[in-house]
Amino acid sequence: MDATLLLFVGLLMAFLNRTGAQTGVCYGMNGNNLPSPQEVVDLYKSRNIRRMRLYYPNQAALQALNGSNIELILGVPNDALQAIANSTSTANDWVQTNVVAYSSTVKFWYIAVGNEVSPVNGNSEYVNYVLTAMKNIHSAISAAGLQITVTTAVETGLLGTSYPPSQGAFRSDVSSYIDPIISFLSGNGAPLLANVYPYFSYEDNTGSISLSYALFTSTSVVVTDQYSNLGYKNLFDAMVDALYSALDKAGGSSVGIVVSETGWPTAGGTSTTAANAETYNNNLIQHVKNGTPKRPKAIETYLFAMFDENRKSPEAEKHWGLFTADKQPKYEIDFSSSVPTNSTPSVADKPYCLNYYITLHFPSPL
Repeated sequence: MDATLLLFVGLLMAFLNRTGAQTGVCYGMNGNNLPSPQEVVDLYKSRNIRRMRLYYPNQAALQALNGSNIELILGVPNDALQAIANSTSTANDWVQTNVVAYSSTVKFWYIAVGNEVSPVNGNSEYVNYVLTAMKNIHSAISAAGLQITVTTAVETGLLGTSYPPSQGAFRSDVSSYIDPIISFLSGNGAPLLANVYPYFSYEDNTGSISLSYALFTSTSVVVTDQYSNLGYKNLFDAMVDALYSALDKAGGSSVGIVVSETGWPTAGGTSTTAANAETYNNNLIQHVKNGTPKRPKAIETYLFAMFDENRKSPEAEKHWGLFTADKQPKYEIDFSSSVPTNSTPSVADKPYCLNYYITLHFPSPL
């Protein structure tokens, strides 16, 4: 076997190995009573949670992840975007300090440059920095000889049309912001991270959205998309497919979606019980293995969040944890079954370089 073919086989095996766990958990730290990062990493491992989203480069958490084999989304926080966008040396320093220093022992999966930045949601002061920061971080990652996908996380409020799902489209007043980001992602084979919360849609529309549709418990089609003839039994699928349709319309048909946050709170709001949270999250873990009606393939997904965070507000924001601050589960949740049933490699799957590698080095069928 020549060296080129051996490298291809290695990439393929890495891909197959990394389709094993579809659901990770977000590790938020906005609490004053949380366990140490090492205890948190140990809890991830003991509960078979193999992917983590970390919102900023907490050094103790990165050190605790050493050798853990947990795949990590590492965030560049919004308040760092301006400096990184305005200075390539700042971007290089950020990557050297927070990525390169740990890259031999921490499995970096994505770098998420900014979270829910939007021209219309109250943090518009960061809008002008996201894309340039993404480019600078991408260049710094490449210069360091690493292959880590650079992306950003958005909220579904960027959609102007979301119903029916096939008519999903981004708001006209965000197109100048999101379209260049989509072009960057498409050009680099990267997915868009999306924070998708059926809970909030349900809470705002209890008169028209049933609880069973929000919790994955409907046994029959609730919504039929008259334009696509696709049937929807749950709100999560409808929201994700609306995002896919919006990407299509914005020239991003090759851009995949990673659900970087979703979940259900246990107190402080409408239908916020531990039983409902247990139902939503366990059903979600099973459901994302098979994708949506529009894209019936496994969806990489991250539950929000590992712990209740007592420094958040309003009240419902404090109660999204799978675990209490003393590491006790608030309900039973099983990550051992978080394995896709249809993980056939495709252009939108990870690693994103695989299809490009096959085309470049193996132009004829294998």
